[in-house]
Amino acid sequence: MKNIIKSLRKKLGITQADLAEKCGVVRQTINCIENDKYDPTLELAFKIAKSLNKRVDEVFICE
Repeated sequence: MKNIIKSLRKKLGITQADLAEKCGVVRQTINCIENDKYDPTLELAFKIAKSLNKRVDEVFICE
């Protein structure tokens, strides 16, 4: 599953650590998701999308 977390995060001016804190995970988790090394749980995907002010389908792209 591809995602556009990094570009959305940069547009908002927040760091991986900021996003991780908002979502209740460690920074390394956000890094792995951004680099397509880990697919988040559905719950985490919704938390990430909400933190980025987007819908889940705007952040994550299924291929």
